[in-house]
Amino acid sequence: MARSKMIGAKAHVARLRKLAGEATVRRVGKALFAAGELIQVESQIGITSGAVSGKNHTPGPVGGYPNADTHLLADSHETNQIAPLVVEISVNAPYAGYVHDGTSRMGARPYLQLARDAKKTEVTQLVRRAVDRAVKTSRGTE
Repeated sequence: MARSKMIGAKAHVARLRKLAGEATVRRVGKALFAAGELIQVESQIGITSGAVSGKNHTPGPVGGYPNADTHLLADSHETNQIAPLVVEISVNAPYAGYVHDGTSRMGARPYLQLARDAKKTEVTQLVRRAVDRAVKTSRGTE
């Protein structure tokens, strides 16, 4: 029985190692962090645009962005990279969860979900470009 030998096996293994390497993780991680910041900024803009503080303040439509009154909600957004390929957007105002998810007396105003949905295409393209660039780099064509 004849033995078959895979041609280019060493080069293929080297390419896979390069693709899974630290440079690829760093490149994609940077893209993920930038994507998180895009969503954060979109949420902050949604909360602050058209907002009126003081006696003329209205809370904003249920299911839409809340209107800023003290700007604490918009100013307390934070994007953190908690692992090389994990990014977290948090809102640290004490009442952020109540506004986002609603309560038995107040309708939800899911500002982070709205921002995520608004930036979905842009974020997907940003991360896809980083992955494509990593694949091209692993081939040695860039």
